Amino acid sequence: MSKENKPIIISVDDDPQVLRSLKRDLRKQYKDQYRIISTDSADEATAAVEELKKKGEVIALFLSDQRMPEMNGVDFLEKARKFYPDAKRVLLTAYSDTQAAIKAINDVQLDYYLMKPWDPPEQKLYPVINELLEDWQLSYRPEWKGLKLVGYPYSPKSHNLKDWLAGNLMPYRWMEAGTDDAEELMQLHGIEPRQLPAVVTEKGELLVDPQPADLAEALGMSAHAQEELYDVVIIGAGPAGMAAAQQLARVAYHLGNRHVAVQVGENWLRYLRDHVLDDMVTGLGCEIIYEELAFEPESGAYHSHRH
Repeated sequence: MSKENKPIIISVDDDPQVLRSLKRDLRKQYKDQYRIISTDSADEATAAVEELKKKGEVIALFLSDQRMPEMNGVDFLEKARKFYPDAKRVLLTAYSDTQAAIKAINDVQLDYYLMKPWDPPEQKLYPVINELLEDWQLSYRPEWKGLKLVGYPYSPKSHNLKDWLAGNLMPYRWMEAGTDDAEELMQLHGIEPRQLPAVVTEKGELLVDPQPADLAEALGMSAHAQEELYDVVIIGAGPAGMAAAQQLARVAYHLGNRHVAVQVGENWLRYLRDHVLDDMVTGLGCEIIYEELAFEPESGAYHSHRH
């Protein structure tokens, strides 16, 4: 599994020594299947959770110390739960904090609390985390990772974007305004109803009421000509444009493969009569005119041939 596609385990502890030990033990056991993110700041962790949610990342488990200067572990887990309600939540406590941990079981639906220290981890840490992650995997359903389009079902702007995406063979998820999923996405990115339609890219970039050119640029497509002069320009996109480009490539290959001599002028192409080439050119929407003329290509002269 690539690093980008791995679910995440987040650990938070303000004690650098404890955090290093926790990070080491988690990576030793879970680095092959999960990304391990560790921080000594609860505020930093809260901001990271929101940003990860916007990018469509998946968090499987939170592991947080209880006593921290910026906020306690219960408060952090409560904030994190709003973004990832299905993630497992574990609280690290000292013996004196057990009452707070027991209370948190009901307050934030805490899944487990671990006592410090957890040595050896093979007995006191891994069995607990393994069970929680196995339970999470059983109920986990991967979310759509690609482009999301949210809008009103009868909006011409929404239909225009849907047609453009479909015409360019771009996979996307349509989210109708008013549904729970759409409302969650709009709240997460601060999208107002008047700003619809809106697009959220796979990287979490927000485009409000975009034009197709804006969307093309955000997706890494070229919306403007890069050169001043082109030999051939295909007008149109999607399946029709792709078919025209393929047909043109077949014509070029046929001309080169069969060494068909040609004459090229402004808005016209002259060649010796070729039935296969005739079908290809007709498929491009060009008109064929048959004439009896002397044919003099650059490579030689062919007189009195029908073309």
